[in-house]
Amino acid sequence: MTTANHINYEQLAQRIKDWGKALGFEDIGICDVDLSQHEKALSRWLENGFHGEMDYMQRHDLMRARPDELLPGTLRVISARLNYLPKNAQFAHILKQPEHAYVSRYALGRDYHKLMRNRLKQLGQKIIDHCQSLNFRPFVDSAPILERPLAEKAGLGWVGKHSLLINENAGSWFFLGELLVDLPLPVDKLQQNQCGQCVACIKICPTQAIVEPYVVDARRCISYLTIELKDAIPLEFREAIGNRIYGCDDCQLICPWNRYAQLSNEQDFQARHQLDNVTLLALFSWSEAQFLKNTEGSPIRRIGHDCWQRNIAVALGNAPFNQQIVDALEQKKTTASDMVREHIDWALAQHTKKQAEQDSQQSRLTSRLVRSIEKGLPRDA
Repeated sequence: MTTANHINYEQLAQRIKDWGKALGFEDIGICDVDLSQHEKALSRWLENGFHGEMDYMQRHDLMRARPDELLPGTLRVISARLNYLPKNAQFAHILKQPEHAYVSRYALGRDYHKLMRNRLKQLGQKIIDHCQSLNFRPFVDSAPILERPLAEKAGLGWVGKHSLLINENAGSWFFLGELLVDLPLPVDKLQQNQCGQCVACIKICPTQAIVEPYVVDARRCISYLTIELKDAIPLEFREAIGNRIYGCDDCQLICPWNRYAQLSNEQDFQARHQLDNVTLLALFSWSEAQFLKNTEGSPIRRIGHDCWQRNIAVALGNAPFNQQIVDALEQKKTTASDMVREHIDWALAQHTKKQAEQDSQQSRLTSRLVRSIEKGLPRDA
Protein backbone atom coordinates (compact mmCIF):
# COMPACT_ATOMS: atom_id res chain seq x y z
CA MET A 1 0.00 0.00 0.00
CA THR A 2 1.32 3.43 -0.98
CA THR A 3 0.47 6.84 0.45
CA ALA A 4 -0.60 9.61 -1.93
CA ASN A 5 2.66 11.50 -1.43
CA HIS A 6 4.76 8.52 -2.49
CA ILE A 7 2.84 7.24 -5.53
CA ASN A 8 4.85 6.62 -8.66
CA TYR A 9 2.12 7.41 -11.20
CA GLU A 10 4.04 6.01 -14.16
CA GLN A 11 4.31 2.64 -12.41
CA LEU A 12 0.71 2.83 -11.23
CA ALA A 13 -0.55 3.45 -14.77
CA GLN A 14 1.25 0.31 -15.95
CA ARG A 15 -0.11 -1.66 -13.02
CA ILE A 16 -3.63 -0.50 -13.84
CA LYS A 17 -3.20 -1.82 -17.38
CA ASP A 18 -1.87 -5.12 -16.07
CA TRP A 19 -4.70 -5.41 -13.56
CA GLY A 20 -7.22 -4.62 -16.28
CA LYS A 21 -5.94 -7.37 -18.53
CA ALA A 22 -5.87 -9.81 -15.61
CA LEU A 23 -9.56 -8.98 -15.09
CA GLY A 24 -10.29 -9.92 -18.70
CA PHE A 25 -10.19 -6.58 -20.52
CA GLU A 26 -8.41 -6.64 -23.87
CA ASP A 27 -6.96 -3.16 -23.49
CA ILE A 28 -6.77 -0.25 -21.06
CA GLY A 29 -6.00 3.38 -21.89
CA ILE A 30 -5.85 6.59 -19.88
CA CYS A 31 -6.76 10.16 -20.86
CA ASP A 32 -7.57 13.53 -19.33
CA VAL A 33 -11.13 14.89 -19.15
CA ASP A 34 -10.92 17.68 -21.73
CA LEU A 35 -13.46 17.01 -24.49
CA SER A 36 -14.10 20.66 -25.29
CA GLN A 37 -13.23 20.13 -28.95
CA HIS A 38 -16.27 17.84 -29.27
CA GLU A 39 -18.81 20.25 -27.78
CA LYS A 40 -19.68 22.08 -31.03
CA ALA A 41 -20.24 18.84 -32.92
CA LEU A 42 -22.40 17.49 -30.08
CA SER A 43 -24.50 20.67 -29.99
CA ARG A 44 -24.95 20.62 -33.77
CA TRP A 45 -25.97 16.93 -33.69
CA LEU A 46 -28.61 17.66 -31.06
CA GLU A 47 -29.85 20.80 -32.84
CA ASN A 48 -30.35 18.75 -36.01
CA GLY A 49 -32.53 16.34 -34.05
CA PHE A 50 -30.30 13.40 -34.98
CA HIS A 51 -30.90 11.90 -31.52
CA GLY A 52 -34.53 11.18 -32.43
CA GLU A 53 -36.64 10.21 -29.42
CA MET A 54 -33.61 9.61 -27.19
CA ASP A 55 -34.55 12.57 -24.98
CA TYR A 56 -31.87 11.74 -22.44
CA MET A 57 -29.28 12.83 -25.01
CA GLN A 58 -30.66 16.35 -25.04
CA ARG A 59 -31.55 16.38 -21.37
CA HIS A 60 -27.91 16.12 -20.34
CA ASP A 61 -26.73 18.30 -23.24
CA LEU A 62 -23.03 19.23 -22.95
CA MET A 63 -22.49 17.25 -19.75
CA ARG A 64 -21.69 14.37 -22.08
CA ALA A 65 -18.48 16.19 -23.00
CA ARG A 66 -17.62 17.08 -19.41
CA PRO A 67 -16.80 13.95 -17.39
CA ASP A 68 -15.68 16.00 -14.39
CA GLU A 69 -19.26 17.21 -13.96
CA LEU A 70 -20.35 13.60 -13.45
CA LEU A 71 -17.78 13.08 -10.72
CA PRO A 72 -16.37 16.34 -9.36
CA GLY A 73 -12.64 16.15 -8.90
CA THR A 74 -12.12 13.73 -11.79
CA LEU A 75 -8.68 14.13 -13.34
CA ARG A 76 -8.42 11.07 -15.57
CA VAL A 77 -10.61 8.58 -17.40
CA ILE A 78 -9.47 4.96 -17.53
CA SER A 79 -11.02 3.50 -20.68
CA ALA A 80 -11.39 -0.26 -21.14
CA ARG A 81 -12.41 -2.41 -24.09
CA LEU A 82 -13.72 -5.96 -24.12
CA ASN A 83 -14.20 -8.11 -27.24
CA TYR A 84 -17.72 -9.46 -27.79
CA LEU A 85 -17.68 -11.17 -31.18
CA PRO A 86 -19.12 -14.66 -30.59
CA LYS A 87 -17.76 -17.81 -32.18
CA ASN A 88 -19.41 -18.89 -35.43
CA ALA A 89 -21.04 -15.48 -35.91
CA GLN A 90 -22.65 -16.48 -39.27
CA PHE A 91 -23.08 -12.90 -40.49
CA ALA A 92 -23.73 -13.23 -44.22
CA HIS A 93 -25.24 -16.70 -43.79
CA ILE A 94 -28.14 -15.26 -41.78
CA LEU A 95 -28.53 -11.99 -43.69
CA LYS A 96 -28.94 -14.02 -46.89
CA GLN A 97 -31.73 -16.12 -45.37
CA PRO A 98 -34.72 -13.73 -45.31
CA GLU A 99 -36.87 -16.13 -43.29
CA HIS A 100 -34.28 -16.20 -40.50
CA ALA A 101 -33.81 -13.50 -37.87
CA TYR A 102 -30.70 -11.35 -37.72
CA VAL A 103 -29.82 -10.12 -34.22
CA SER A 104 -26.89 -7.74 -33.81
CA ARG A 105 -23.95 -9.87 -32.74
CA TYR A 106 -23.43 -7.95 -29.48
CA ALA A 107 -26.88 -9.02 -28.27
CA LEU A 108 -26.72 -12.77 -28.89
CA GLY A 109 -25.59 -13.57 -25.35
CA ARG A 110 -25.99 -12.04 -21.94
CA ASP A 111 -26.11 -8.30 -21.27
CA TYR A 112 -22.61 -6.88 -21.05
CA HIS A 113 -23.38 -3.94 -18.74
CA LYS A 114 -23.26 -5.79 -15.44
CA LEU A 115 -20.21 -7.86 -16.37
CA MET A 116 -18.14 -4.84 -17.43
CA ARG A 117 -19.32 -2.68 -14.57
CA ASN A 118 -18.34 -5.32 -12.01
CA ARG A 119 -14.89 -5.63 -13.53
CA LEU A 120 -14.41 -1.88 -13.57
CA LYS A 121 -15.39 -1.77 -9.89
CA GLN A 122 -12.85 -4.51 -9.19
CA LEU A 123 -10.24 -2.45 -11.03
CA GLY A 124 -11.14 0.57 -8.92
CA GLN A 125 -10.78 -1.50 -5.76
CA LYS A 126 -7.32 -2.69 -6.81
CA ILE A 127 -6.28 0.94 -7.25
CA ILE A 128 -7.67 1.80 -3.80
CA ASP A 129 -5.76 -1.11 -2.26
CA HIS A 130 -2.61 0.33 -3.76
CA CYS A 131 -3.21 4.03 -3.10
CA GLN A 132 -5.20 3.97 0.17
CA SER A 133 -7.39 6.78 -1.13
CA LEU A 134 -9.28 7.05 -4.40
CA ASN A 135 -12.53 8.58 -5.59
CA PHE A 136 -13.78 6.61 -8.61
CA ARG A 137 -16.94 5.84 -10.55
CA PRO A 138 -17.46 3.20 -13.26
CA PHE A 139 -19.62 3.75 -16.35
CA VAL A 140 -20.93 1.31 -18.95
CA ASP A 141 -23.57 3.13 -21.01
CA SER A 142 -24.96 4.22 -17.65
CA ALA A 143 -24.43 7.98 -17.76
CA PRO A 144 -24.18 10.83 -20.26
CA ILE A 145 -20.58 10.44 -21.35
CA LEU A 146 -18.88 10.47 -24.77
CA GLU A 147 -17.26 7.08 -24.42
CA ARG A 148 -15.89 6.79 -27.96
CA PRO A 149 -14.05 10.15 -28.01
CA LEU A 150 -12.70 9.28 -24.55
CA ALA A 151 -11.53 5.87 -25.73
CA GLU A 152 -9.97 7.51 -28.77
CA LYS A 153 -8.19 10.03 -26.55
CA ALA A 154 -7.02 7.17 -24.33
CA GLY A 155 -5.30 5.56 -27.30
CA LEU A 156 -7.63 2.57 -27.73
CA GLY A 157 -8.29 3.35 -31.39
CA TRP A 158 -9.86 6.01 -33.55
CA VAL A 159 -13.48 6.95 -34.23
CA GLY A 160 -14.42 5.72 -37.70
CA LYS A 161 -16.75 7.35 -40.20
CA HIS A 162 -19.57 5.18 -38.85
CA SER A 163 -18.94 6.80 -35.40
CA LEU A 164 -17.71 3.54 -33.82
CA LEU A 165 -14.24 3.06 -32.38
CA ILE A 166 -11.78 1.10 -34.54
CA ASN A 167 -8.62 -0.55 -33.23
CA GLU A 168 -5.94 -1.46 -35.77
CA ASN A 169 -5.35 -4.83 -34.10
CA ALA A 170 -8.93 -5.71 -33.20
CA GLY A 171 -11.36 -3.99 -35.56
CA SER A 172 -14.50 -2.70 -33.84
CA TRP A 173 -16.30 -5.69 -32.33
CA PHE A 174 -15.82 -4.68 -28.69
CA PHE A 175 -17.56 -2.97 -25.78
CA LEU A 176 -16.25 0.11 -24.00
CA GLY A 177 -16.38 1.10 -20.35
CA GLU A 178 -14.91 3.90 -18.27
CA LEU A 179 -13.55 4.42 -14.78
CA LEU A 180 -13.41 8.05 -13.65
CA VAL A 181 -10.65 8.64 -11.11
CA ASP A 182 -9.14 11.58 -9.23
CA LEU A 183 -5.51 10.61 -9.80
CA PRO A 184 -3.05 12.56 -12.02
CA LEU A 185 -2.04 9.49 -14.02
CA PRO A 186 0.09 9.87 -17.18
CA VAL A 187 -2.06 9.84 -20.32
CA ASP A 188 -1.71 7.69 -23.41
CA LYS A 189 -1.05 8.82 -26.97
CA LEU A 190 -3.69 9.15 -29.64
CA GLN A 191 -3.74 6.61 -32.45
CA GLN A 192 -3.73 8.02 -35.95
CA ASN A 193 -7.08 7.88 -37.76
CA GLN A 194 -6.57 5.28 -40.49
CA CYS A 195 -9.91 5.40 -42.31
CA GLY A 196 -8.30 7.33 -45.15
CA GLN A 197 -10.53 7.73 -48.20
CA CYS A 198 -12.61 4.65 -47.38
CA VAL A 199 -16.37 5.27 -47.33
CA ALA A 200 -17.53 1.64 -47.36
CA CYS A 201 -19.56 2.03 -44.17
CA ILE A 202 -21.38 5.07 -45.58
CA LYS A 203 -22.27 3.30 -48.81
CA ILE A 204 -23.37 0.00 -47.23
CA CYS A 205 -25.82 1.48 -44.69
CA PRO A 206 -29.28 0.15 -45.73
CA THR A 207 -31.05 3.35 -44.66
CA GLN A 208 -28.28 5.87 -45.42
CA ALA A 209 -28.09 6.82 -41.75
CA ILE A 210 -24.47 8.02 -41.96
CA VAL A 211 -25.36 11.42 -43.38
CA GLU A 212 -21.74 12.53 -43.56
CA PRO A 213 -18.44 11.08 -42.33
CA TYR A 214 -18.55 10.67 -38.53
CA VAL A 215 -22.19 11.83 -38.31
CA VAL A 216 -25.07 9.36 -37.83
CA ASP A 217 -28.70 10.42 -37.99
CA ALA A 218 -30.10 8.01 -35.40
CA ARG A 219 -33.61 8.48 -36.77
CA ARG A 220 -32.54 6.58 -39.88
CA CYS A 221 -30.36 3.97 -38.17
CA ILE A 222 -31.74 0.42 -37.99
CA SER A 223 -30.29 -0.01 -34.50
CA TYR A 224 -32.29 3.01 -33.36
CA LEU A 225 -35.42 1.97 -35.24
CA THR A 226 -35.44 -1.56 -33.81
CA ILE A 227 -34.17 -0.81 -30.29
CA GLU A 228 -34.65 2.81 -29.18
CA LEU A 229 -37.81 3.75 -31.08
CA LYS A 230 -40.94 2.81 -29.15
CA ASP A 231 -43.51 3.86 -31.76
CA ALA A 232 -44.26 2.75 -35.30
CA ILE A 233 -41.29 2.30 -37.62
CA PRO A 234 -41.59 4.83 -40.47
CA LEU A 235 -42.80 3.27 -43.71
CA GLU A 236 -39.80 4.52 -45.68
CA PHE A 237 -37.41 2.30 -43.70
CA ARG A 238 -39.36 -0.94 -43.34
CA GLU A 239 -38.20 -2.69 -46.50
CA ALA A 240 -34.58 -1.64 -45.90
CA ILE A 241 -34.66 -3.31 -42.48
CA GLY A 242 -34.80 -6.71 -44.18
CA ASN A 243 -34.56 -9.48 -41.59
CA ARG A 244 -32.73 -7.39 -38.96
CA ILE A 245 -34.95 -7.60 -35.88
CA TYR A 246 -32.57 -6.18 -33.26
CA GLY A 247 -29.84 -3.81 -34.29
CA CYS A 248 -27.67 -3.80 -37.40
CA ASP A 249 -24.01 -4.65 -38.03
CA ASP A 250 -23.65 -3.74 -41.70
CA CYS A 251 -21.27 -0.81 -41.19
CA GLN A 252 -18.98 -3.05 -39.15
CA LEU A 253 -19.27 -6.02 -41.50
CA ILE A 254 -17.99 -3.98 -44.43
CA CYS A 255 -15.16 -2.30 -42.52
CA PRO A 256 -11.79 -3.60 -43.80
CA TRP A 257 -10.26 -3.21 -40.34
CA ASN A 258 -12.51 -5.98 -39.05
CA ARG A 259 -10.37 -8.53 -40.85
CA TYR A 260 -8.33 -8.21 -37.66
CA ALA A 261 -11.33 -8.69 -35.36
CA GLN A 262 -10.80 -11.06 -32.46
CA LEU A 263 -13.32 -13.55 -31.11
CA SER A 264 -14.51 -13.20 -27.54
CA ASN A 265 -13.47 -15.74 -24.94
CA GLU A 266 -16.36 -14.71 -22.69
CA GLN A 267 -18.95 -17.46 -22.34
CA ASP A 268 -21.56 -14.82 -21.50
CA PHE A 269 -21.26 -13.36 -25.00
CA GLN A 270 -21.84 -16.62 -26.88
CA ALA A 271 -25.23 -17.06 -28.54
CA ARG A 272 -28.16 -18.23 -26.40
CA HIS A 273 -31.51 -19.75 -27.47
CA GLN A 274 -30.09 -20.26 -31.00
CA LEU A 275 -30.45 -16.53 -31.67
CA ASP A 276 -27.59 -16.80 -34.13
CA ASN A 277 -29.61 -19.13 -36.36
CA VAL A 278 -33.37 -19.11 -35.79
CA THR A 279 -36.40 -18.52 -37.99
CA LEU A 280 -38.56 -15.42 -37.74
CA LEU A 281 -41.64 -17.60 -37.26
CA ALA A 282 -40.07 -19.35 -34.28
CA LEU A 283 -39.43 -16.02 -32.55
CA PHE A 284 -42.79 -14.57 -33.60
CA SER A 285 -44.52 -17.42 -31.81
CA TRP A 286 -43.10 -16.41 -28.41
CA SER A 287 -45.74 -15.28 -25.95
CA GLU A 288 -44.86 -12.38 -23.69
CA ALA A 289 -44.05 -14.84 -20.91
CA GLN A 290 -41.73 -16.77 -23.23
CA PHE A 291 -40.11 -13.55 -24.38
CA LEU A 292 -39.40 -12.48 -20.80
CA LYS A 293 -38.06 -15.91 -19.89
CA ASN A 294 -35.89 -16.33 -22.99
CA THR A 295 -34.45 -12.82 -22.82
CA GLU A 296 -33.67 -12.89 -19.11
CA GLY A 297 -30.22 -11.38 -18.67
CA SER A 298 -30.20 -10.27 -22.32
CA PRO A 299 -30.05 -6.70 -23.68
CA ILE A 300 -32.98 -7.62 -25.92
CA ARG A 301 -35.38 -7.65 -23.00
CA ARG A 302 -35.25 -3.86 -22.63
CA ILE A 303 -37.25 -3.27 -25.84
CA GLY A 304 -40.25 -5.20 -24.53
CA HIS A 305 -42.49 -7.77 -26.19
CA ASP A 306 -44.46 -5.26 -28.28
CA CYS A 307 -41.40 -3.83 -30.03
CA TRP A 308 -40.04 -7.35 -30.44
CA GLN A 309 -43.21 -8.39 -32.28
CA ARG A 310 -43.23 -5.11 -34.23
CA ASN A 311 -39.70 -5.77 -35.49
CA ILE A 312 -40.40 -9.38 -36.40
CA ALA A 313 -43.62 -8.42 -38.20
CA VAL A 314 -41.62 -6.05 -40.42
CA ALA A 315 -39.03 -8.75 -41.11
CA LEU A 316 -41.78 -11.25 -41.95
CA GLY A 317 -43.20 -8.70 -44.38
CA ASN A 318 -39.81 -8.60 -46.08
CA ALA A 319 -39.56 -12.40 -46.38
CA PRO A 320 -40.57 -14.20 -49.62
CA PHE A 321 -44.24 -15.11 -49.92
CA ASN A 322 -45.06 -18.05 -47.70
CA GLN A 323 -48.54 -19.11 -46.67
CA GLN A 324 -47.24 -20.13 -43.24
CA ILE A 325 -46.05 -16.59 -42.68
CA VAL A 326 -49.39 -15.17 -43.79
CA ASP A 327 -51.24 -17.54 -41.44
CA ALA A 328 -48.99 -16.63 -38.51
CA LEU A 329 -49.48 -12.90 -39.13
CA GLU A 330 -53.25 -13.31 -39.37
CA GLN A 331 -53.33 -15.33 -36.16
CA LYS A 332 -51.16 -12.88 -34.20
CA LYS A 333 -53.23 -9.95 -35.43
CA THR A 334 -56.18 -11.03 -33.27
CA THR A 335 -54.25 -10.50 -30.01
CA ALA A 336 -51.68 -7.86 -31.01
CA SER A 337 -51.57 -4.29 -29.72
CA ASP A 338 -52.59 -1.47 -32.05
CA MET A 339 -48.95 -0.65 -32.83
CA VAL A 340 -48.03 -4.26 -33.63
CA ARG A 341 -51.23 -4.71 -35.63
CA GLU A 342 -50.25 -1.79 -37.86
CA HIS A 343 -46.99 -3.54 -38.75
CA ILE A 344 -48.77 -6.85 -39.24
CA ASP A 345 -51.17 -5.17 -41.68
CA TRP A 346 -48.18 -3.75 -43.56
CA ALA A 347 -46.54 -7.19 -43.66
CA LEU A 348 -49.74 -8.82 -44.93
CA ALA A 349 -50.03 -6.17 -47.64
CA GLN A 350 -46.46 -6.96 -48.68
CA HIS A 351 -47.33 -10.64 -49.00
CA THR A 352 -50.48 -9.85 -50.98
CA LYS A 353 -48.31 -7.99 -53.49
CA LYS A 354 -45.76 -10.80 -53.57
CA GLN A 355 -48.47 -13.41 -54.11
CA ALA A 356 -49.95 -11.35 -56.96
CA GLU A 357 -46.50 -11.01 -58.55
CA GLN A 358 -45.91 -14.73 -58.09
CA ASP A 359 -49.28 -15.58 -59.66
CA SER A 360 -48.63 -13.19 -62.54
CA GLN A 361 -45.21 -14.70 -63.18
CA GLN A 362 -46.69 -18.21 -63.10
CA SER A 363 -49.38 -17.12 -65.53
CA ARG A 364 -46.76 -15.75 -67.92
CA LEU A 365 -44.76 -18.96 -67.71
CA THR A 366 -47.88 -21.02 -68.37
CA SER A 367 -48.80 -18.90 -71.39
CA ARG A 368 -45.27 -19.18 -72.77
CA LEU A 369 -45.38 -22.97 -72.32
CA VAL A 370 -48.75 -23.22 -74.08
CA ARG A 371 -47.48 -21.15 -77.03
CA SER A 372 -44.38 -23.33 -77.28
CA ILE A 373 -46.50 -26.47 -77.34
CA GLU A 374 -48.88 -25.00 -79.94
CA LYS A 375 -45.95 -24.08 -82.20
CA GLY A 376 -44.73 -27.66 -82.07
CA LEU A 377 -48.09 -29.28 -82.97
CA PRO A 378 -48.57 -30.69 -86.52
CA ARG A 379 -50.78 -28.53 -88.80
CA ASP A 380 -53.65 -31.06 -88.94
CA ALA A 381 -53.71 -31.57 -85.15
